[in-house]
Amino acid sequence: MRVLLIDGLNLIRRVYAGVPVADDPGSGHETIVKSCVLSLQRALRLQPATHVVCVMDSRSPSWRLKAYPDYKKNRSPMPDELRDYLPKILDAFRNIGVRASEVDGLEADDVIATIARRVAQAGGAVTVVSTDKSFCQLLEFGVQVYDHFADVEHDHNWVSERFGVEPGQLVDLFALAGDRSLGIAGVRSVGIHTAVKLLHDYGDLEGVLSAAAKIPGRLGNKINEGRDDARMARRLVALQSDAELGINLKDFRLEA
Repeated sequence: MRVLLIDGLNLIRRVYAGVPVADDPGSGHETIVKSCVLSLQRALRLQPATHVVCVMDSRSPSWRLKAYPDYKKNRSPMPDELRDYLPKILDAFRNIGVRASEVDGLEADDVIATIARRVAQAGGAVTVVSTDKSFCQLLEFGVQVYDHFADVEHDHNWVSERFGVEPGQLVDLFALAGDRSLGIAGVRSVGIHTAVKLLHDYGDLEGVLSAAAKIPGRLGNKINEGRDDARMARRLVALQSDAELGINLKDFRLEA
């Protein structure tokens, strides 16, 4: 079994952002739909699979937003035009054999992480198609993460060169430094470079927090004061890979 997990809105919104505004507004939706289908077909060619799931975010608020109201507060909302096009886009995906799925209350990230972990643990091959760095956490399960817009695999070397840590440390990195794209603060005054050094010195988040009293100057004080924020940030950044989905992969087999 080879499973391809498409981060649906990641693909659709990037395609939408790259399509020129149509001279005839009435033909705009046809261009967007066709462009999204072409992008998906390209992903299917580059990453052949037996099963494909286009995973979408739940339309109801996620558990992260309930736990942390500032979650993704800086993200631009989906354009109304694109929201209107979504059903047509997903219908067009279905016409080429790719079904979409969403789970109430869960972001696509958690659904993808859960499917990926289960398939990998069962001995199957899994590729996640997304530009989202969060999925690099899944490298620890043996999952492949592929940015098909840049034609780049986000592997262990990519993570090490891009962030300065191993994939297994990414969650702790952003727990300390925060993630501006998600509206998560982390520990005040701790940036990426400082967080990398702390993780190199102390291994993981709990190691850093335990050592805070021994770290001299303002940095140790800031870490001690921000331990609750760091733990909340870690909870938010970590992908949930044990969610109840109610999904049967047999329903997502890609017909030849």
